[in-house]
Amino acid sequence: MTLLTLVGLAAIVLAATPEVIEQVQPARSSVQPASPATDALENLEVKGRASKTGYTREQFGSGWKTERGCDTRNIILHRDLMDVVLDEECHVMSGTLNDPYTGKVITFQRSDGSAVQIDHVVALSDAWQKGAQQLTRDMRIQLANDPLELISVEGAANQEKSDGDAATWLPSNKPFRCEYIARQIAVKQKYTLWVTVAEKEVMKSVLGNCPDQKLPVVQ
Repeated sequence: MTLLTLVGLAAIVLAATPEVIEQVQPARSSVQPASPATDALENLEVKGRASKTGYTREQFGSGWKTERGCDTRNIILHRDLMDVVLDEECHVMSGTLNDPYTGKVITFQRSDGSAVQIDHVVALSDAWQKGAQQLTRDMRIQLANDPLELISVEGAANQEKSDGDAATWLPSNKPFRCEYIARQIAVKQKYTLWVTVAEKEVMKSVLGNCPDQKLPVVQ
């Protein structure tokens, strides 16, 4: 079966069979040769937070993008979990998550989908207030479904984060913070989103512990 590639707009979603999804799932987040995250941070525009007026989840599309029977949520779960069991309708039924936000090992069962959630690394409402209002609707849908922007995490940690930026929330799992901040910077760079003064200061502080941190690239 021909291997499909992932292009810009999140994962190009695959035929709804376990065999296919095994072949073409997005790669786990990996660090590729790139400009250090600190350099990329310095190139982001610094501005105040814009009004939240007009923000709804609908501005970023009606839920997860679906193509050829698979939705983005299940693609990301399949990428991030281990020992994944899929059904024939492209649903991740079970698996194990090494949660990057808390460091916990979490058993996922589709019957209890709240235990593991998909986080937008740059919260969508935060993105809306820092430049996404100026993107086209198609670009906002792309942002909301981009594997670079998405990560499987403990549901409770995701709820605690809510729509916080780096100035108001960081993962309790401190060894992951450098990668987390680098990923936020990569998303903001890709979609021309800005940072606030307070947000940038926290990002610089975190990256001070890992000055050679590269930007993550999801292939």
